Amino acid sequence: MHFELTEEQLSIKKAVREFCEKEFKPELMLEFERKEEFPMELYKKAAKLGFTSMRFPEEYGGQGYGLLEDCLVVEELCRADPGVGAAIVSGTFASDIIYHFGTEEQKEKYLVPVCRGELISAGAFTEPAHGSDITRLDTIAVKSGGEFLINGTKTLITNAPIANFFGVLCQTDLEVTPSYRGQSYIIVDRDVPGVDVTPLKGKMGIRSTLLGEISFSNVRVPEENLVGELNKGFYYAMKFFDKSRIQIAAHAVGMAQGAFERAFNYAKKRTAFGSPIIQFQAIQLKLAEMATKIEAARLLTYKAAWLYDKGKVDPMTSSMAKAFAARAAVEVTDEAIQIHGGYGYLEDYHVERYHRCAKITDIYEGTTEIQKLNIARYLLKRM
Repeated sequence: MHFELTEEQLSIKKAVREFCEKEFKPELMLEFERKEEFPMELYKKAAKLGFTSMRFPEEYGGQGYGLLEDCLVVEELCRADPGVGAAIVSGTFASDIIYHFGTEEQKEKYLVPVCRGELISAGAFTEPAHGSDITRLDTIAVKSGGEFLINGTKTLITNAPIANFFGVLCQTDLEVTPSYRGQSYIIVDRDVPGVDVTPLKGKMGIRSTLLGEISFSNVRVPEENLVGELNKGFYYAMKFFDKSRIQIAAHAVGMAQGAFERAFNYAKKRTAFGSPIIQFQAIQLKLAEMATKIEAARLLTYKAAWLYDKGKVDPMTSSMAKAFAARAAVEVTDEAIQIHGGYGYLEDYHVERYHRCAKITDIYEGTTEIQKLNIARYLLKRM
């Protein structure tokens, strides 16, 4: 396996970096953070340049690249700003399920405008009583004539306050054992009667990525909103998570890289006891370890994306990439604060925000503990 980036891939990274240097003004980034506001205009600009739709085919308005190119974009955006970068790349969240399993009509109605930046999507998996365990669902969808009648609640849903539609994982067979064999994935438009969204405020980090709880009260949607086959939703979700875990690993790599660069530059300028602190071995050791963790996380992430693009999807490698990159991001951003000393605790120096944002990569799309259990399960199968 050879992971040297091509000239085209390097050009993509350069284009995203130039976009961020032009658009991601430090004060503007802090304003989005303080207001817990989604950067809609920046999102639309990024979409117009194709940065939000790298992994989707050109026929649906995408750029026709693979997951590796998508990860390069994610990494650069989160390197430039951990909060706004994460928000921009999350605007198309879970649209992949429609692309992989939806009908042509569903792709035209939802995926094409998502790729253009005209619609924002959300995937509704997590429930209040079950968290990471989506094998059990309390959200029920019952077939009634040519419709589904949906009741239940989803929580901690990315983009819920601003999404134009939700992909909702529902229980459609109440008798089957195990219960996940009776789940279906159904598209619900935001403006359908009975849909109620409550924003969840006060997050630790990624505050520009809006979060919410969605309640469904006798919500009626047409049968054609079913994505793929009836009772196959759990399997679609698992295939999506194999892909999205790699993207979250790229989030983590970008956040770690951004914090590292700020710490490195600060260490060159900051003087103590008559010398720049980068001359002190204690600081050098920190920087060396930080750089090593980032490089290892990056290579593992690129490998997982490369395997995915080659059609050799390896859930174990995907889980390894996410688990390792998330931990690396938390640890690297923590050390970035330490190198800044007291200034690192102030928002004007930004590294405290990188640390707060990095923590979510340890949690969403399956916690690090869930990733380790996945790794162990595949190890047991292979050994």
